[in-house]
Amino acid sequence: MKRIIIFWALFCAIFTCKADQLTLNDLTGGTYSQRGIYGVTPLLDGESYSQLAPGGKQIVRHSFRTGEQTEVLFDVDNIKNRVKLDRIDGYQMSPDEKNILVQTQTKSIYRHSKTAEYYIYNVKNRTLAHLSEGGPQEQPLWSRDGTMVAFVREGNLFLVKLLFNNSESQITKDGEFNKVINGKPDWVNEEEFSFARAFDFNADNTMIAWIRYDETEVPMFSFPWYKGMNPEKKDYAQYPGSYDYKYPIAGAKNSVVSVHSFDIKSRVIRKMQLPIPTDGYVPRIFFTDDAEKLLILTLNRHQNQLDIYLANPRSTECRVIVREQAECYVPEDALTTFSTIPGGFVLMSDRSGYKHLYLYDLNGTLRRQLTSGNYEVKAFYGYDSKTGNTFFASNQESPLRKSVYKSDSKGKVTRLSTSATGTNTAIFSSGCRYFMNTWSDLNTPSVTTLCDASGKTLMTLEDNSALRQKLAGLRLGERKFFTFTTTDGIQLNGFMVLPADFNANKKYPVVMHQYSGPGSQQVVDSWNAGNMGGCLYEQYLAQEGFISVCVDGRGTGGRGRDFEQCTYLKLGQLESHDQVEAAIWLGQQSYVDKDRIAIWGWSYGGFNTLMSMSEGRPVFACGVAVAAPTSWKYYDTIYTERFMRTPNENGDGYNVCPISRASKLNGKLLLVHGMADDNVHFRNAAEYTEALVQADKDFRELTYTNRNHSIYGGNTRNHLFRQITQHFKEMLD
Repeated sequence: MKRIIIFWALFCAIFTCKADQLTLNDLTGGTYSQRGIYGVTPLLDGESYSQLAPGGKQIVRHSFRTGEQTEVLFDVDNIKNRVKLDRIDGYQMSPDEKNILVQTQTKSIYRHSKTAEYYIYNVKNRTLAHLSEGGPQEQPLWSRDGTMVAFVREGNLFLVKLLFNNSESQITKDGEFNKVINGKPDWVNEEEFSFARAFDFNADNTMIAWIRYDETEVPMFSFPWYKGMNPEKKDYAQYPGSYDYKYPIAGAKNSVVSVHSFDIKSRVIRKMQLPIPTDGYVPRIFFTDDAEKLLILTLNRHQNQLDIYLANPRSTECRVIVREQAECYVPEDALTTFSTIPGGFVLMSDRSGYKHLYLYDLNGTLRRQLTSGNYEVKAFYGYDSKTGNTFFASNQESPLRKSVYKSDSKGKVTRLSTSATGTNTAIFSSGCRYFMNTWSDLNTPSVTTLCDASGKTLMTLEDNSALRQKLAGLRLGERKFFTFTTTDGIQLNGFMVLPADFNANKKYPVVMHQYSGPGSQQVVDSWNAGNMGGCLYEQYLAQEGFISVCVDGRGTGGRGRDFEQCTYLKLGQLESHDQVEAAIWLGQQSYVDKDRIAIWGWSYGGFNTLMSMSEGRPVFACGVAVAAPTSWKYYDTIYTERFMRTPNENGDGYNVCPISRASKLNGKLLLVHGMADDNVHFRNAAEYTEALVQADKDFRELTYTNRNHSIYGGNTRNHLFRQITQHFKEMLD
């Protein structure tokens, strides 16, 4: 009997141990993914929102007050005519909500762009019609009265008129792959200015304006395609193929951009008299609520001067109404948050040292600074012209946290998100009577609630209770924030994840993860901190006996312009210095083995991993660099020159890079890259490994066939993270 009891106790212990363990298969397979409310579109009545239902078969209406489903707006199984769809991938409501553009057969192009087959669905009649039968469409847009749709196909603009039996006409005819693009950005403008549509309808639906990109003189880049698997490219079963596209590296020629208008009635095309240099940028255009007024945003090549032009789409005259100049560069937030309002627009600027919102009229007169203080606005949700209320999110409580606020016409600020400290984001109803708030913190998966205009919670839509129950069955370690001061007197923020059985009297190996790119933030009080949500990869490493640490060094965001832009013209130098400082500080803690500290990162984080391992102070026993730039001379114009200017102007800055530091590499390196990375080309890994070979440095290299910058597909992510983990276990043993 005694033997049976001992055996049973041992069996239970083994079973329990396995039951409460994380596995990489579970992590990469999404077992612990949080649920959210996605694809929300506020509707005109101010009381409801639409959403694509799970499974992609229905578009449903929900109440902003109760969250209850009140209507089915579209159902693939309830279409009157005989068009048969299995499911849809997305949709766009027409401005009057009488029709819906439904999206099917979606194929991704780059980060923001895609092609798809679109259909026009009449909500009242329940009928469906092709938007166009001439081939897949890109970036369709409703006219403001909902009677027309414009879209891009193969570099040209097209127009469909619903009132004329969906008649289709071609606006431009000069579009050609790798030469001319109308109405959508080229690769570098899409990637670095974060947009995919470059055209707009005017207020009275009589004109369309668009940006034209002539990339004829932009140098070509090519990478190979192989047959591969999952997906398999059968065309390359016998011989490899290639993908050839225009990619301007730092200092190279960009597309020549121009802005044009199209008179829908007369079919006259006009070119705006925009006095910008041939190497200037047009990152956005917006028609205002005045049909004769078009706003054109331009940047010089150094990106330290943002000009806002007021253009007349008929006379083609353009005049500067606002000029925003910066000592280093204008942050991209100025573009991504820019918003037109009746009679004016709202601009984000860091002119005060912190990112805040400014209200202008269409003459370029500053009417009011909408937000102010020693904190940063992190999101702009809307401005109510009737009341003067501004709705936004900011980090005024802490650089690590974000809440939703309202500022009234007199500047009084009210916090609307009433959740505990952490990170909040919002989606406001039309008219801002309600908002959907999503909150999380470092220890809690997201909770999505519906709130009224005062911030009172009306309904909880999703609290991720199922995920929390799953997590409760795991032996997870403590997650905690910390701050420390470097030997340079710089205070830095970080978080760490400790093993569940942490013993302060033991010495643990440490794995540091970071991104470190300009304006980025990894150390935030959010479930999205770390890898895979909830720092769960860090928890997996803790399970394997490691302490995981993340530190945001100089150049990262949330702490004002000076902290963010101090890395200007010298990318990687201060960032790597600060990671080394963090490792030294960690090594001084009683529970850390200073001889077993690793560092890793992806993309910019991979770059800074290499810079940190070759900084000169040998503090890292090993590291992993995934998809890493190894010389900014190989990266694109817009991103690189924003922070570094051109190689001719800043040769010294460009020369400090992982390749030039190859002989100083210290620690066991695993270098990882996807061979079809259209963003950070495999060239970076190829040139860096050659430098390591010639410097007689040992390293490991891992390549992934046909994988892009995200390195995913099939079993790829599981395999990748297993290799990363195994490298740490072998090298820090």
